[in-house]
Amino acid sequence: MSMLNTLILWSFLALTLSGLAFAYEPKPLQDFCVADSSNSVKVNGLVCKNPMQVQADDFFFSGLHLRGNTSNPAGSKVTPVFATQLPGLNTLGISMVRIDYAPWGLNPPHTHPRATEILTVIEGTLQVGFVTSNPDNRFITKVLQKGDVFVFPVGLVHFQRSIGNGYAVAIAALSSQNPGAITIGNAVFGANPPIPGDILAKAFQVDKSVVDQLQSKF
Repeated sequence: MSMLNTLILWSFLALTLSGLAFAYEPKPLQDFCVADSSNSVKVNGLVCKNPMQVQADDFFFSGLHLRGNTSNPAGSKVTPVFATQLPGLNTLGISMVRIDYAPWGLNPPHTHPRATEILTVIEGTLQVGFVTSNPDNRFITKVLQKGDVFVFPVGLVHFQRSIGNGYAVAIAALSSQNPGAITIGNAVFGANPPIPGDILAKAFQVDKSVVDQLQSKF
């Protein structure tokens, strides 16, 4: 290989790796950057609190021992621990949630645009699954028992459903302080303002009256 080709190859690799590095949250440049929720300045994250004013409570959250209210149509409740709830998470690229499920409760199909999720079942039995990207759209699913762990790759549509007549609880960690969540049904049929019905009818290959009915539920 000529010197020129070698330089081109190394340049390409450097750009590729650089692109991958910047696809996720940058590493912090200090010990911590506790979020200052009172600051109105907008940055990619939250402004740092004065380190000399940081207290132990900035790194503390209490509440994951409490059962979430699952009396909703889906029968599930997500309790987040993001940088907004735990300021010390700011810039650290990690967060977590507690998910409660009523009997046969569902955490509906959704995606996290900025995070991979790893989930551990604490109580009950869950059916979980995700769908791979185009063009294959493979459905990968498994039934989990107490103590089992499952991972949902970043950006892929996934769900969890409680199986049986008992309540279920899971704890999940996510690789972002603010992973985001796009619930598919809400995004497609509950957009504000609504996506035109004829567009959705053509996309889902159904009559527009079906789309109208679905949009009315959101």
